Amino acid sequence: MHTKPDEQNQSSSTGPTNEIPVNQNGTASDSPKVEGMQTPLEDQVKAAEAKAKEYLDGWQRERAEFSNYRRRAEKEREDISQSAAVDVLGKLLPVLDDFDLAIANIPADKAGEEVMKGFQMIHRKLGGLLDNAGVKVINPVGEPFDPAQHEALGQDAAADVPAGHVSAVLRKGYLYGTKVLRAALVRVAG
Repeated sequence: MHTKPDEQNQSSSTGPTNEIPVNQNGTASDSPKVEGMQTPLEDQVKAAEAKAKEYLDGWQRERAEFSNYRRRAEKEREDISQSAAVDVLGKLLPVLDDFDLAIANIPADKAGEEVMKGFQMIHRKLGGLLDNAGVKVINPVGEPFDPAQHEALGQDAAADVPAGHVSAVLRKGYLYGTKVLRAALVRVAG
């Protein structure tokens, strides 16, 4: 059946339409807007924006927590590594003491023998290894007594050292960075 163009316009305006009504401000609306009320589309947009903000806040919080976790884990690894190094280096110190005593007590007639030169070379190697690891000798002679780095064994009446200062070192002390591996065993001037 043929319809005239005028009839098509009339039938389309009275029947169902696929067009979305447009508000005065140019936004689409399924229903007429009542003053002070939001349309379902605006509600969905606001709900989506709120959800997006919630997700962003959660993501930022998780990112900060992960960053803090990573820093804590790195610090713990460093602490464990330093603790292990302190333990191993502390166990080497008596060996170094034994070498110090042995070399200090080499008889003069035996000092030139190859075996003694070998011992001295091993002693230097061990000392170099500790040096490279960051171990420093505490040599406090003439310095004020510091109970954090020194262990007093007795008191001397030394005229050349002021009272309260270290007059003699009986056993070397060692530092690893700022940590005391072993306190120096000393005598203090009285």
